[in-house]
Amino acid sequence: MFNFKEIISVTLILFAIIDILGSIPIIINLRKREGVIQSEKATLVSGVLMIAFLFVGDGILKLFGIDFQSFAMAGAIIIFLIGLEMILGKDFFHTDPDIKSGSIVPLAFPLIVGAGTMTTLLSLRAAYSVPNILVGIILNLLFVYIVLKASGWIEQRLGKAGADILRKVFGVILLAIAIKLFKTNLPA
Repeated sequence: MFNFKEIISVTLILFAIIDILGSIPIIINLRKREGVIQSEKATLVSGVLMIAFLFVGDGILKLFGIDFQSFAMAGAIIIFLIGLEMILGKDFFHTDPDIKSGSIVPLAFPLIVGAGTMTTLLSLRAAYSVPNILVGIILNLLFVYIVLKASGWIEQRLGKAGADILRKVFGVILLAIAIKLFKTNLPA
């Protein structure tokens, strides 16, 4: 039933797509804005989204008549705005100060579970057995949780100047990723 080689492959593929280490500047920025990152909530919501999309993602998109390119473009817009926030130091995602939702949007979706992760899950389902994919998801969620919990410690090690530089550099990278998503998913 479980295949160690498949579990390792799925885990590494998802690790590369989720890229939680690359999201550290965004996590630090969200923590500054929100005051706290709800690690458990973000990890749980990410897990529910991944597992749900693994089983019903293709059907949900078809039900709403949404092609995957449109879904990917919507994710690209959110990623683009987050990149602008990081570079310009402006907040585009305004929330009620009493409601701390940054752990859900944009952290759980679309940063951890974005269009790339969802597309990958559908592709993995075609190539690997579901139990092995589920184990790969769980292993990635454990790593995501550890990084989210350690975000304060990581920020202290970077210092203010280091965090600012990292945030701006990754802001540019996010803009580039968003533009690539646009280009890839534009109709020919």
